[in-house]
Amino acid sequence: MSHVYVTHRLPGERIAELGQHCDMACWPGPGLLPADALRAAVSEADGLVCLLTDRIDAGLLASAPRLRFISSLSVGLDHVDLAAATARGIAVGHTPGVLVDATADTAFALLLAAARRIAEADAFVRAGDWRPENAWSPDFFLGRDLAGATLGLVGLGAIARAVARRAAAFGMRVVGWNRSPRDVPGVEQLPLDDVLAESDFVSVHVALAPETRGLLDGERLARLRRGAVLINTARGGIVDEVALAEALASGRLGAAGLDVYEREPLAAGSPLLSAPNTVLTPHIGSATALTRRRMADLAAANALAALRGERMPHCANPEVYG
Repeated sequence: MSHVYVTHRLPGERIAELGQHCDMACWPGPGLLPADALRAAVSEADGLVCLLTDRIDAGLLASAPRLRFISSLSVGLDHVDLAAATARGIAVGHTPGVLVDATADTAFALLLAAARRIAEADAFVRAGDWRPENAWSPDFFLGRDLAGATLGLVGLGAIARAVARRAAAFGMRVVGWNRSPRDVPGVEQLPLDDVLAESDFVSVHVALAPETRGLLDGERLARLRRGAVLINTARGGIVDEVALAEALASGRLGAAGLDVYEREPLAAGSPLLSAPNTVLTPHIGSATALTRRRMADLAAANALAALRGERMPHCANPEVYG
């Protein structure tokens, strides 16, 4: 019987079904699976169900001679050496589609929170700074209007399109750029530099790849309108965090809402922690109970198909099937 290792306890019925068709072992915790434990676990595994926090590099794959498939509970696969897996003929599955609305909601929640200074106002009240002598004034915690403002989308995939629909309901003009031309109703297509220059709010929705790493560097961030708000729910590494922190500290940018970072967890010395007007969340874009169950079900479905010798429903490297 095939041996499948699961790097974290997962919700849903399909993962239990997977256990009925293989010898399945699961990391019991606490916490995330350490790298050395992962290496030991996959050394005799035929299949792996993993998370985006599990680094699946060429060295790890070399230590797993029996591995036939990887099923990741994620949309992005920047934690997997896809080229090395493909060279070995290892099918790699992922979970696209099911987290679109949850992540779009998170992006828009960050946009609203940053625009209306929600985190800053919450801290103000909790610190006891809201007192009778400063109970209200015409310039008290002034934020930014969404209605009539321009939202720029960097990338026009499914999540970006869902954000565009939300923005339209708020009366925003929406412009966007995609690496390959893509016609999206209600979104005016512009070159990337024009999107940045014309937008009051910019939301990032491209995948992390060699071509997009550092895409929003210091030079491009300088093209943003003064006081603009940047939102990133895609991947850390797309935005230059040092340049972003400097732009926020100088007042060049008005605010930022971030759910993803170059290094996760965010390093204690990150300049983002002391940057003003920031809303920081710990990579919770898809964190709803329903979405996580759907992701786990899809990851299990990919693994079940691989066990049967069938094509994965969502395979990131279909060339392994010839």
